[in-house]
Amino acid sequence: MKVTEMTAGKKSFTTQLGGLLASAAVRTWMTSLDIQGILYDPTVDPVRDDFHGPVIVAFWHECLLAPFFLRGRTNSAILTSRHRDAEWLSEAARHMGFVTVRGSTNRGGAKALLELIRSQGTCNVGIACDGPRGPRRKLAQGPVYLSSKLQIPLITYAVGFDRPWRMPTWDQFAIPRPYSRARVLVSPRLQIPANLDRAGLEHYRRRVEKLLQSLTQ
Repeated sequence: MKVTEMTAGKKSFTTQLGGLLASAAVRTWMTSLDIQGILYDPTVDPVRDDFHGPVIVAFWHECLLAPFFLRGRTNSAILTSRHRDAEWLSEAARHMGFVTVRGSTNRGGAKALLELIRSQGTCNVGIACDGPRGPRRKLAQGPVYLSSKLQIPLITYAVGFDRPWRMPTWDQFAIPRPYSRARVLVSPRLQIPANLDRAGLEHYRRRVEKLLQSLTQ
């Protein structure tokens, strides 16, 4: 049976309606943009016939609108936190065509993702790697830990909007101007070794963080 969602608890009508309206707004807004992408390895893209996956996709929380819009309905999942303020995000992602997994990387998230990948095959997993609370553009250890534990390659997904509006939030969430330009840079696969100790995880965390920061500039 195809898995469509892996969440905890029931969602309120307000959450469901908010997610639906948010997804419709994202589609309408983002459709106006001039979006161009550069992939160092095209086979990481799930829309291509030669896609080879799964991969873990790390991106900054502030750039969430781009992967939401571009890669929905591609047998991809997004890991969202169990915080109450992430409920609308989980519901919006579902309407955009993503499988949603609620949980942290060390509290059930890894197990849930592994079960999801086994049930659905080549399923990419997206993670806002400085979320849900920041600091901004500071890569959390979660994506590296998951890549090491599940032995799934990791890629970075850097997004640049042309003079976007910025929200007064911890991540300075980016809202692109209508009809503006957007550029997406996707890194090659990074194979994180298995069974890393704390020092090893920190080494690769810094390496991935530096790569994503350099591609975002």
